[in-house]
Amino acid sequence: MSQGNSEPAASGRGRSVSRRGVIKGLGSFAAAAAWAPLFRLTPAEAAAGTPPAAFPAGFDLYRQGFENWAGDIRVDALWTCSPRDPQEVVTLANWAKAQGWRLRPRGSMHNWSPLALEPGTSSDARILMVDTTAHLADMQMVAPLPEAAVRVQAGAMLEDLLGFLETHGCGLAASPAPGDITIGGMLAIGCHGTGLPALGEARKPGHTFGTLSNLIVSITAVVWDEGSARYELRTVPRSHPHCKALMTHLGRSFVTEVVLRAGANTNLRCVSYMNIPASEMFAAPGSGGRTIASFVQQAGRIEAIQFPFTSNPWLKVWSVSPAKPLLSRKVTRPYNYVFADAIPRVVSDLADQVLSGVGAATPAFGAVEYTVSSAGLLATLSQDIWGPSKNLMLYVKPTTLRVTANGYAILTSRANIQRVIHEFNQKYQAMMQAYQARGQYPVNGPVEIRITGLDHPEHVGIPGAEAPALSAVRPRPDHPEWDVAIWLDLLTFPGTPHANEFFREFELWAFQNYSGSYATMRVEWSKGWGYGTGAAWTDPLVLGQHIPQGFRAAAGPQENWDWALQKLDQFDPHRIFSSPMLDRLMPA
Repeated sequence: MSQGNSEPAASGRGRSVSRRGVIKGLGSFAAAAAWAPLFRLTPAEAAAGTPPAAFPAGFDLYRQGFENWAGDIRVDALWTCSPRDPQEVVTLANWAKAQGWRLRPRGSMHNWSPLALEPGTSSDARILMVDTTAHLADMQMVAPLPEAAVRVQAGAMLEDLLGFLETHGCGLAASPAPGDITIGGMLAIGCHGTGLPALGEARKPGHTFGTLSNLIVSITAVVWDEGSARYELRTVPRSHPHCKALMTHLGRSFVTEVVLRAGANTNLRCVSYMNIPASEMFAAPGSGGRTIASFVQQAGRIEAIQFPFTSNPWLKVWSVSPAKPLLSRKVTRPYNYVFADAIPRVVSDLADQVLSGVGAATPAFGAVEYTVSSAGLLATLSQDIWGPSKNLMLYVKPTTLRVTANGYAILTSRANIQRVIHEFNQKYQAMMQAYQARGQYPVNGPVEIRITGLDHPEHVGIPGAEAPALSAVRPRPDHPEWDVAIWLDLLTFPGTPHANEFFREFELWAFQNYSGSYATMRVEWSKGWGYGTGAAWTDPLVLGQHIPQGFRAAAGPQENWDWALQKLDQFDPHRIFSSPMLDRLMPA
């Protein structure tokens, strides 16, 4: 498939970047720093801080650093341990209650919002990090196809789960792009991929097009038992009304294990387009041509990425393809966009300029990212690839550029997909131009657009199942025509001047624009939102009104925002599974 001959020119400090030069340089990537724990000290080695009092015997206790994905939440050392089984998490919970400590699960730290830890947390805080990845990673098939089920512990990685399912002929309809995220972390915030059924495509048994939380068959968590006055393990089936409070709990509970639904695995084809102008792809509804909506109709599964100050987005289109198409390249492993995972020197040099405060380098940086991606697809024969679903759905490694991101889910009807995206693009472009005119470049990363279905509980095939109460894509009973969610993300380097101002302006506009009978907007829990005058996650209007009202609207008294918070408090009345962010968002 041709990518076209036109592309944006890129320059920085007088150096131009050509497609040919980028292709030549694809073999000599600059070394990218791997994401690893900062350090690990045993109690005997830890000179600073007092070990937790009366800590249970038999645990491997140590101090370890914490750093989230974007690197803007970092704590040099916190007391940490790695329980060997779920019952040891119960032991830790009862110790924490008795000693006045809090427990925060530590997975792969692939999160932006401070649901787990607040920026500026002291190393001496009475917080015990509980590493689930060391031991709580078992998985086992417990039901066969066509509606299969897998029991998986919270510390297992997504890539491992998808690989395990693949060996049993199973898979998911959609999944997040990075594979190094834990199952517990994903389900806590309602993680999602991208995808809808194509026009005329029937949903297969065991599959859902909403969040992964909607696949839950049962959930096991550490909860308070009034009778024994202790924390204990409790397994809650999907048919129980309480389950919906735990399925997307935002870190307000400690889940140790889940049973997840899965369906038959599929082969996918992914075709990349980089020759469609944004003016065509994001055109007004009814414009015709190669629009986002037209690709959704044809294939159902899309992602659009537009680098700043460039004219052509990178559009990925996945389609179900049982047999390999003639022109597709078969792939036998995930992460096939190596040019995005290992950063070329030309990109890192311009990134250095942007990070050092040369905002005017942002247009050149965006153009180079476009050129590297376009040339990289050609050089690695990745424009048209085919293979098992896992190998097509996983494509982000920890070595990619680390950026912060805001995130929102717009609930609307399938008929209004083009309208939502067109209005977003018009606002985004106008804001970028206005800030540029003032010599300001607050957004130096790409725009990312994904589209999913909603969390329809009937997809799990369990009588009495209900949607996750706090899922960003929980359906609205008063708007049955709203059947899709459009996920919008704007990415930028942490600390970029005027970024908070830009995101605040956009967020307030979006809450007002996507409202009424046309659409509604909810925040994406893992990303940036609630932009106050000085920082994210602080705006009282968003935290106190927009978010709660988004989950109260048209929801019954046994499923709305207030019910979910009350139920989570009942499961954890001593708030040992809370954090300062959660205390603000979900006050007692």
